[in-house]
Order: sequence, then structure tokens, then C-alpha cells
Amino acid sequence: MLSGMCKRIIIVLVTGFLAWAYQASHPPPPKACGTPDGALTTGPRVQLRDGRHLAYKEHGVPKGMAKYKIVFVHGFGSSRHDASISVPEVLEGLGVYLVSFDRPGYGESDPDPKRTTKSIALDIEDLANQLELGSKFYVIGFSMGGQVVWGCLKFIPHRLLGATLVAPVVNYWWPGFPANLSTEAYYEQYPQDQWALRVAHYTPWLTYWWNTQKWFPGSSAISGNAKFSRQDLEIISKFAGGQQEKEYATQQGEFESLHRDMMVGFGSWEFDPMDLKNPFPDNDGLVHLWHGDEDGLVPVTLQKYIARKLPWIKYTEIPGAGHLFPHADGMSKAILEALLLGKQFTLDN
Repeated sequence: MLSGMCKRIIIVLVTGFLAWAYQASHPPPPKACGTPDGALTTGPRVQLRDGRHLAYKEHGVPKGMAKYKIVFVHGFGSSRHDASISVPEVLEGLGVYLVSFDRPGYGESDPDPKRTTKSIALDIEDLANQLELGSKFYVIGFSMGGQVVWGCLKFIPHRLLGATLVAPVVNYWWPGFPANLSTEAYYEQYPQDQWALRVAHYTPWLTYWWNTQKWFPGSSAISGNAKFSRQDLEIISKFAGGQQEKEYATQQGEFESLHRDMMVGFGSWEFDPMDLKNPFPDNDGLVHLWHGDEDGLVPVTLQKYIARKLPWIKYTEIPGAGHLFPHADGMSKAILEALLLGKQFTLDN
């Protein structure tokens, strides 16, 4: 006799197969900017090597006066307007020029149906070239954008002066994780997120259907019910225009933004970050990884393991901090000073 869990799995698989035949294999086309159904472009864009356009936003001091030039990569469901570390007085005090951009399919950047961990790293290199940031620059990524930084360390290390991963999303299927550790961390998630990631990893063509159907709950991050900490909720309560920001971020449709993020981020990668070599063997640059010990979205146990596997990474764990800690008072300055000046973080910073 089949157990209750087996029956539920069979129901999910059968239902998913039927949905695939009717809907999931044909998500709606994106409403690309500049098309009759799409939004107008409101900011500058560069044209990439394959003809796509990438929208960007400049922060801090003028580029020609900057001591440091940084490319910032936003997180899941966000955009170039949410550069979490771009506190004006901090950037100006340090002499930083920072450029954020809408990742492909977000905001006003054209979708990239062929997006991979490598292609987004090459997009960043292309953006830096067209904005004339110089032969080398810094890169900082938050959350899903932090995951993108792994691709930069793999595919464009020769262009980097330093890199910071802030609460980077992990892929539970990276081979370098011990099976027992990744499994334990995986089951710390809400059950609905366990299923959403299984679908994105094993049956990516069902990702759109899974997160739009009404029979089973989809990703909590998409529905707005993510596993936030107390600090996260306090930070969210201070945000203004959060819904408007999400609408802008996904104005071309959720498939080429949110769903593509899930398929790429939790799919089969071209490399394992834990196999990376130190991109700065001559100590002419730093790689930082910051994480909160109360992050409910990305288990801290996996970040600790990565830091042990890659001892050349400067790992900083923030007590009592959740996933959104970069928005907390003083964190922008601390993150930037550690990367640019080598300043060690203390709770008194």
C-alpha cells in the first residue's frame, strides 16, 4: 500500500505532466520595453554583444572623479533602483562611483532566454566596457545577485579588483556540499519552497506553471511570505514603495525575471563554486562573504561550509542579522570599507 507521501508525490507528478501539456511549456511572452505591449524606457541603457539592452543607474561621485568603481548586482524581485549599499553620503565619503543595473528580464533590461551563470558575468563585463570603468573594477552582489558574483569569480576574474557576496543565495545541488549538510539545510525551508526549488531544478519547464497554479503553494519569495527574521521585518516596515518596486522589477513578466532566476540559480551549473581558486593569489584583491546568522532564506550553515572550503574568502557573520541586513544602519559603510580599505568589521562599526 502506498504511503500518504508517495500518493501526494504521484498526484503532483501527474498534475504537473498534464499542466506541462497545456500551459507550462508555453508561458506568456515577455512584454519587452519598447514593444506595443511593453513599458517605455525611463533611463539609460547599453546595447550588449548579442543586441540585448541592459538598463543601468549611476550612484555616488562622478565616474571621472572616483577612487573606486563598483558594479552592483541586485537580488531576487528587485532592480537597479534598489542598490542596497548605495547610501549617498557613504559613497561620496569614500569616493565611490557605483553602477547598478537591471538584470536580464528585470525592469527595463531585455530578457535573455539563454541566460546562464556565464552569460550574466559576460553581461557585467560588457557593461563595464561600455561605461569605460577601466581594465579592472569591483563587483558586489546581494542575495540572488550575490550568486551572480560566483560567476564573475569564475569567468571574469581578470577584470576584478575585488568582490563581495552579501547573503548570496546557494544552490543546494552544488556537488561540493556534503549530502547530509545540504539536505539538512534544504529541509529548513518552508515545504512550499522545497517543492518550488525541486521543480526549478529537476523540471525547469514546469517552473512557470508551478508558481502560477492554484492547487499547491508556490515560492514564498514570489508570494511575499518568505521566511523573514525579526530584523528583516523591522527593515521591511521602514521601506516605502515596496509594491511599486516589485511591479517595476517584473513589468516584463515574471517568467523571464523571477522564474528564470529560479531556473538558473537552482539548475545545473557550469561549475561548482567550491572548486574555485583564489582569484588574487598575489594578495592584490579581496573576496568577502557576508551573512546573517538568523537568515531564514539562505541557511548560514552552508555559507560557513563554503568559507571553510575556500579559506581565501573573508567571511563575516553578523549576529542577530537576517537576510536584509545590508539595509540596516551602518552596514553599507561597513561592507564598502571592508572591500575597498580592508577594514575589519566589528559590532561597534
